[in-house]
Amino acid sequence: MKGLGGYHLACDATDAVAVARLRDRKHRWAKAFAVMVRDLASARALAEMSREEEALLTSPARPIVLVERRRPGEAPGGAPLADGVVHAEPGRAAALNRRVGLFLPYTPLHRLLLEALGRPIVLTSGNLSDEPLATDDAEALERLAGIADSFLQHDREIRARYDDSVTRVVDGRESLIRRGRGYAPEPLDLPVATPATLLAVGAELKHTFTLARGGRAHVAPHTGDLEDLLTHRAFETNLAHLERLLDIEPEYVVHDLHPGYLSTQYAVSHFPENRRIAVQHHHAHVASAAAEAGLGGAAGGAAGGAGSSPSAEFIGVAFDGLGMGDDGTFWGGEVLVATLASYRRVGRFGRAPMPGGALAVKKPYRMALGYLLAAEAFGPEGSAAGEGPIDPELTHAFLDRLDPREVEVVRVQLARSLNAPIASSAGRLFDAAASLLGIRDVAEYEAQAAIELELLAEEGSAEPLPYGLVRQGGLLIYDPRSTIRAILEGRAGGATTEALAARFQETIAAVTRELVGEIGRETGLRAAVLSGGVFQNQWLATTLVRRLAGDGFEVYTNQMVPANDGGISYGQAAVAAARLAGAS
Repeated sequence: MKGLGGYHLACDATDAVAVARLRDRKHRWAKAFAVMVRDLASARALAEMSREEEALLTSPARPIVLVERRRPGEAPGGAPLADGVVHAEPGRAAALNRRVGLFLPYTPLHRLLLEALGRPIVLTSGNLSDEPLATDDAEALERLAGIADSFLQHDREIRARYDDSVTRVVDGRESLIRRGRGYAPEPLDLPVATPATLLAVGAELKHTFTLARGGRAHVAPHTGDLEDLLTHRAFETNLAHLERLLDIEPEYVVHDLHPGYLSTQYAVSHFPENRRIAVQHHHAHVASAAAEAGLGGAAGGAAGGAGSSPSAEFIGVAFDGLGMGDDGTFWGGEVLVATLASYRRVGRFGRAPMPGGALAVKKPYRMALGYLLAAEAFGPEGSAAGEGPIDPELTHAFLDRLDPREVEVVRVQLARSLNAPIASSAGRLFDAAASLLGIRDVAEYEAQAAIELELLAEEGSAEPLPYGLVRQGGLLIYDPRSTIRAILEGRAGGATTEALAARFQETIAAVTRELVGEIGRETGLRAAVLSGGVFQNQWLATTLVRRLAGDGFEVYTNQMVPANDGGISYGQAAVAAARLAGAS
């Protein structure tokens, strides 16, 4: 079906066979599908929504809104959604996902179709998984011929590629997950105006770029993962289109520290060295949320009395999967004292090796093995906490369910430090915990294990698992070994997966609260900025915002740019603008 910013694939959302056929043909084995409904009444029949969620659903932007779906039998009339809409796997995996992405018609063709059909439809990107959205008629007929049974076309040309925006409500406020149609490229303010035009090329995954001039930053729509060739071509096409539309010729390019990112390689190949500005990944994360809030701007002062200049400091908490640190290791569980222009690292999560590198991201059980098998995983910080090695008896149940040949390969990798980079990552710790809990050993998409851990965690209050905080080299470090040991002991003692998942999340919240509290006492700072993909965990984000606010902090999170890597380019632009303004 030809849409406004690209082609979509559609099927009856109440027909389990049709939904399964779409998953099979699209090669989308696990991610939930979005569902278009005729009107607000139809949405209410499928989901429980707050006033804020209904306002987003009916807004002119018409985004996909993540809401709590009704269980089968709860819907007041009409056929329920097929389980395969939210998860391809039958049974518990589908049942545990109570969220669904709903949106309303945003073109006359959508409205006519939904009124005639009288049922909700799956409406998902017209592509194979991880490819960019098809926009050209001939291209769509060729690329989607093996997926679609028929094509619904019209003579309106699609001038630019725009994926549907995805958003949600967190603690009463909007929190974008994917910025696209209806939002991009609407400008966002920069707290510090840039004296030169900028192109911020973002990161690698969930890619966006930003063009900035003066006090305005135009964040381009979601592109996808740059590691795909078609996606990279789409980035170059979108960039040329937006430069022409905005009449901006960038004088500087802003990029990530990671030399392997294709976005970084684009910056290096298209701009001379004196026109390139490198920004550390996690600094860009926290800067994106700080810039949204206006921290450090000329009209600032929101940073708890820290001042109204680019030098105003705040505590930045950046939790994600991976990003290149300024010490050459991978970061991902970081606490920074930062301004828009600079930062210093004051805390982090304990480090562990990633056996197989990127393979450990796709196979969370490898990450769990990294924590369990490597004595050198945490270095001297472990001994400082008084933590000994984990009892091998506790690991038997986990190791016995894995292929022994795979375990031996990992042992060799760790013993010889072969393709086992060290990471201080909150996201990878979530992956390891999910595998140890038996929730997810192999991920079909990024962060699937962590997402399912959140969904499975039982509701209500929970006691945190044991954890250790140690001082090492001027950093305050969370040593997770006692947490991992407690997970294994809980499994051996018969505790439910749901209870342990809840306790693990509670541990991360307690650790973060203690880290921020201690840094706040040491520095006197009262502004706390939370960003990074891990904060798409709705329970964690909501809990920390409320608890830190209760502790007297002014807490800021991303709203109009995603907390994930989709917000990196805006953060890069804010950092570069502050640096250039300070130098001018």
